[in-house]
Amino acid sequence: MQTATTVEIFPSKEIKQKEKIKRVFDFLAYQENVEPKPDCIASKVNGQWRKYSTQKVRKNADAVSLGLIDLGVKKGDVVAIISENRPEWNFCDLGTIQLGAVVVPLYPNASSNDFEYILEHAEVKVLFVSQKMFLDKVLKVKDNLPNLQTIYTFEKVEGFDYFGDLIQANSNKDTGIIETYRQQVYPEDLMTLMYTSGTTGTPKGVMISHDNLVFNIFGTIDLNLIQKTPDGDMRALSFLPLCHVFEKSVFYSYLFQSISVYYAESLETIAANMQEIKPHGFTTVPRLLEKVYEKIEAKAAELTGIKKMIFDWAMSVARQYTNEDEVSGWYGFQLGIARKLVFKKWQEALGGNVQFVISGAAALQPRLAQMFWAAGIPILEGYGQSESTPSGSINYFGKGNCKIGTVGKVIPGIEMRIEAMDGYRKGEGEILMRGRNIMKGYYKKPDVTAETVVDGWLHTGDIGIFVDGRGNLIPLDSDQIVTSKNPYFLKITDRKKEIFKTSGGKYIAPLQLETKFKESHFIEQMCVFGENEKFPSALIVPSFESLKKWCEEHHIKYTNNVDMVGNAAVIELFQKEVDKYNEPFGNYERIKKFALLPVEWTSDSGELTPTQKMKRRVIQENYRDIIEDFYKE
Repeated sequence: MQTATTVEIFPSKEIKQKEKIKRVFDFLAYQENVEPKPDCIASKVNGQWRKYSTQKVRKNADAVSLGLIDLGVKKGDVVAIISENRPEWNFCDLGTIQLGAVVVPLYPNASSNDFEYILEHAEVKVLFVSQKMFLDKVLKVKDNLPNLQTIYTFEKVEGFDYFGDLIQANSNKDTGIIETYRQQVYPEDLMTLMYTSGTTGTPKGVMISHDNLVFNIFGTIDLNLIQKTPDGDMRALSFLPLCHVFEKSVFYSYLFQSISVYYAESLETIAANMQEIKPHGFTTVPRLLEKVYEKIEAKAAELTGIKKMIFDWAMSVARQYTNEDEVSGWYGFQLGIARKLVFKKWQEALGGNVQFVISGAAALQPRLAQMFWAAGIPILEGYGQSESTPSGSINYFGKGNCKIGTVGKVIPGIEMRIEAMDGYRKGEGEILMRGRNIMKGYYKKPDVTAETVVDGWLHTGDIGIFVDGRGNLIPLDSDQIVTSKNPYFLKITDRKKEIFKTSGGKYIAPLQLETKFKESHFIEQMCVFGENEKFPSALIVPSFESLKKWCEEHHIKYTNNVDMVGNAAVIELFQKEVDKYNEPFGNYERIKKFALLPVEWTSDSGELTPTQKMKRRVIQENYRDIIEDFYKE
């Protein structure tokens, strides 16, 4: 096994400019000096795309800096942002960090209690908030925030300082003083506090330095993830929250590569926005890809005759797909025909230009990845955490660099190992990670930090294995280190904190079950329970589009979702699905009882995090009566 070595990154004709990138705000200066864009950032306002050039982004960021200086903000002070994705978010982020101050981004849909905890815990001095709806939640707890001195709003709210006035008042001032602040910002300085979305317990403030993020971006950006077009005019659609380190790092990666960033109006308008801007790529979470695929299946169910036959044939070809490197011969010919006749429409639905889709934050069903790759829409799945700023491994283009069903190869400059755990086969255990990407620690929680980062190794809490290109387990010892030079792919098998033991002493890995069962096009969401009980059980949210179509075909009448999931024929259908997907598992792992729910879990209802991960504790509490009924007998 190799140990980690220093990796030379980004050899190019622009090396002199790249060498200057030591702090996160240097990415903007790089774009300005190397390849400025007329549409560096864009968002839709009153039905029209408002575009900001690289120079305008710089000017607005500097205006924010000057405004903060007037407020007495200095290096180490904390500034918070509560906003949906929009250019003002970036202006505030850049304007704050180039002063050496620290940014705390908050999810807009968080509760007032969450706002109170984070704003108080981080000792936030200045707050930028986009609109009155979010401001009202802050005002409920404002009296408990003694450190909060100033609030600016992006949209005009009577009685509060307007962000537009701050920009206008400082746009024509001398910016020379800002350079003095920049010179006092060092790579190791704290840049942001990313409060975890809290699938378990109280949110923790992940301390991320400039060097953490710069190192991680440099480690991923040269892996052939994005191939520039001949004219260099590339656009990305952004809709994942900037307050998550995943999208935040991607934004700065786009800056470095001079890829224009267009913000989707909302999750509901993504399809329309794709048609408008025709992006070359985007980042996403599996949940959104699942919804896209469900709509494709729903439309396919309406086909008849020759169109239905062609679609079904194309799907059978797609199900044989293994790897782009192996698309040749007779299979390559068939896939080429399928792409022209069927899958071209999938590509057109995404704007027709998509060259890359990067998926993270949760497990992607291999079946989905297979279908999109076969359709000529490459899904590059990666893995990481806020604590690893954010990436540790990723699939990327090139022979031997991508394997569907895994989260890719270790990123250059990072080390990983698998720590053995009782009850697991050799080579499977907790994933440990080490490198310059690892956080500085948890804010004001040295004890938790010491438990999480031991001798430089981040204990991720995720269970995984390394496999070779054929999917065979690599039986590593705990002290064996894997780097980017090893031809191994990381595969996540579960979360350490989510694994539970039945009353019979058997360990259950719920993620494995949930991922497998969601291959059914009738199952939208699923959560497995059974700790200290005789057997596993599950709550299932149906794919209502597929289920409604099935009910129509079988002449099953219903008035609403509650009526539908209570129908005996529907329950029988799902029993068959459960029996089918139980088959690969051992008897003690199989789902013995389940219940169908009439509503989806969402982040608004509190059952999903903003990045669409399930909050098991919340779901368990919300449906405690149903779960308890599973075990009454």
